[in-house]
Amino acid sequence: MNDILCPTDLTPASGTALHYAAALGAQLNASITLLHVVDKEPRSAEVLHQAAELVGSESGGRTVREVLRSGDPLDQIARESAHGHSFMVCATHGPRGLRQSLLGADILKLVRRSAVPTLVVQEHSPVPVALKRIVMPVASHSDADKLIEAVARLAKVCGSSVEVYQVMRPGDQPSEHLLTNKVMMLQRLEAVGVPVKEVNEPSTVFSAGFAEQTIRHAHEAGAGCIAIMAHASDDHRWIADAEKERVLTNAHGIPVLCVP
Repeated sequence: MNDILCPTDLTPASGTALHYAAALGAQLNASITLLHVVDKEPRSAEVLHQAAELVGSESGGRTVREVLRSGDPLDQIARESAHGHSFMVCATHGPRGLRQSLLGADILKLVRRSAVPTLVVQEHSPVPVALKRIVMPVASHSDADKLIEAVARLAKVCGSSVEVYQVMRPGDQPSEHLLTNKVMMLQRLEAVGVPVKEVNEPSTVFSAGFAEQTIRHAHEAGAGCIAIMAHASDDHRWIADAEKERVLTNAHGIPVLCVP
């Protein structure tokens, strides 16, 4: 299970994902699988091989497997994610790339279908890779332990500190489940030796959700990653899709760790 899956459509955006997959592979001492869903481009195999050589070099000689598939990209990536991988790294083309050859607005659908945690990057995400600070908004999900586990593993290998982040709105009473999860996040990360601190920030953004202020805070704090659950919680189900898409395609290119 110690393998990083990196789907690529061989575009510049996916090129950034290659750098992140190589860095994560080196940190985790993991092999890397490059997956390309074949289109009509006759040079796909050749370009994929060149990408594999780049990843192998940048990852310090980790094993790189090249996989060509045909069919629907989302289906093929989701299926492959369930076969022997520990993380996935992929790129999104952002909100304006709705129907590009791999991932546009479909990125939220993909991270929800993935069998493993996914690190989502953009073409302008920072390279070289530096995930020294992870911002993890408090989640009220009943399975938030999966998010904590993924963040703890990433933080341990990358030497990251973690901020457990909450926007405090006047008159807004957080659910008991959210507050319980907040304590659990802090305690579990501290227990495994990850530097962690609680950050409570007064609301400064007029918005139904928390995405805009979370992104602003992560950018101002110099965070290398934002960590979220891919699916909606009961607390904010009615705005969850729009909020999560906003985080995934944030204008600063901050990578986002999504846990299914």
